[in-house]
Amino acid sequence: MKALKWDLDQSQMTVHLEDESFALIKYQQNGDVLHINSTRIPDALQGKGYGKVMMETMLTEVDKKGLSIVPVCSYVVHYMSRNPQWSHLLAE
Repeated sequence: MKALKWDLDQSQMTVHLEDESFALIKYQQNGDVLHINSTRIPDALQGKGYGKVMMETMLTEVDKKGLSIVPVCSYVVHYMSRNPQWSHLLAE
Protein backbone atom coordinates (compact mmCIF):
# COMPACT_ATOMS: atom_id res chain seq x y z
CA MET A 1 0.00 0.00 0.00
CA LYS A 2 1.27 3.46 -0.86
CA ALA A 3 1.80 6.12 1.81
CA LEU A 4 -1.04 8.58 2.36
CA LYS A 5 -0.52 11.99 3.92
CA TRP A 6 -3.63 13.62 5.38
CA ASP A 7 -3.48 17.45 5.46
CA LEU A 8 -6.43 18.52 7.62
CA ASP A 9 -5.61 22.24 7.31
CA GLN A 10 -5.82 22.12 3.50
CA SER A 11 -8.64 19.52 3.35
CA GLN A 12 -6.61 17.31 1.08
CA MET A 13 -4.75 14.03 0.97
CA THR A 14 -1.71 13.09 -1.04
CA VAL A 15 -0.65 9.60 -2.04
CA HIS A 16 2.98 8.97 -2.95
CA LEU A 17 3.12 7.27 -6.35
CA GLU A 18 6.71 7.14 -7.57
CA ASP A 19 9.84 9.25 -7.32
CA GLU A 20 8.61 12.73 -6.35
CA SER A 21 5.11 12.27 -7.80
CA PHE A 22 1.94 12.38 -5.74
CA ALA A 23 -1.78 11.97 -6.36
CA LEU A 24 -3.93 14.72 -4.87
CA ILE A 25 -7.39 14.25 -3.33
CA LYS A 26 -9.39 17.31 -2.27
CA TYR A 27 -12.40 17.00 0.00
CA GLN A 28 -14.79 18.81 2.31
CA GLN A 29 -15.54 17.19 5.65
CA ASN A 30 -18.88 17.36 7.41
CA GLY A 31 -18.69 15.33 10.62
CA ASP A 32 -17.76 11.77 9.67
CA VAL A 33 -18.50 12.31 5.96
CA LEU A 34 -15.93 13.30 3.34
CA HIS A 35 -17.22 14.88 0.13
CA ILE A 36 -14.49 13.93 -2.36
CA ASN A 37 -14.51 16.94 -4.69
CA SER A 38 -11.52 16.35 -6.94
CA THR A 39 -8.65 14.00 -7.61
CA ARG A 40 -5.50 14.53 -9.62
CA ILE A 41 -2.83 12.22 -11.00
CA PRO A 42 0.21 13.90 -12.60
CA ASP A 43 -0.08 13.96 -16.40
CA ALA A 44 3.08 11.87 -16.87
CA LEU A 45 1.59 9.05 -14.77
CA GLN A 46 -1.93 8.94 -16.21
CA GLY A 47 -2.99 5.67 -17.81
CA LYS A 48 -0.64 3.58 -15.65
CA GLY A 49 -3.11 2.38 -13.02
CA TYR A 50 -2.29 5.03 -10.44
CA GLY A 51 -5.93 6.13 -10.17
CA LYS A 52 -6.70 2.72 -8.69
CA VAL A 53 -3.68 2.96 -6.39
CA MET A 54 -4.85 6.38 -5.20
CA MET A 55 -8.41 5.16 -4.56
CA GLU A 56 -7.40 1.93 -2.79
CA THR A 57 -5.01 3.84 -0.53
CA MET A 58 -7.52 6.57 0.28
CA LEU A 59 -10.47 4.21 0.83
CA THR A 60 -8.43 1.94 3.10
CA GLU A 61 -7.58 4.92 5.30
CA VAL A 62 -11.18 6.20 5.29
CA ASP A 63 -12.34 2.74 6.35
CA LYS A 64 -9.76 2.55 9.18
CA LYS A 65 -10.95 5.90 10.51
CA GLY A 66 -14.63 4.90 10.42
CA LEU A 67 -15.54 7.64 7.96
CA SER A 68 -17.79 7.57 4.91
CA ILE A 69 -17.64 9.37 1.58
CA VAL A 70 -19.84 11.19 -0.89
CA PRO A 71 -18.28 10.94 -4.36
CA VAL A 72 -18.48 14.31 -6.13
CA CYS A 73 -15.47 13.95 -8.43
CA SER A 74 -16.45 12.10 -11.62
CA TYR A 75 -13.50 9.69 -11.29
CA VAL A 76 -14.52 8.74 -7.75
CA VAL A 77 -18.15 8.25 -8.87
CA HIS A 78 -16.93 5.99 -11.70
CA TYR A 79 -14.52 4.05 -9.46
CA MET A 80 -17.12 3.45 -6.75
CA SER A 81 -19.68 2.21 -9.31
CA ARG A 82 -17.18 -0.38 -10.57
CA ASN A 83 -15.88 -1.49 -7.17
CA PRO A 84 -18.82 -2.57 -5.00
CA GLN A 85 -16.48 -3.94 -2.33
CA TRP A 86 -16.17 -0.32 -1.12
CA SER A 87 -19.91 0.45 -1.15
CA HIS A 88 -20.07 0.24 2.66
CA LEU A 89 -18.13 3.52 2.73
CA LEU A 90 -20.79 5.47 0.81
CA ALA A 91 -22.67 7.92 3.00
CA GLU A 92 -26.42 7.41 3.14
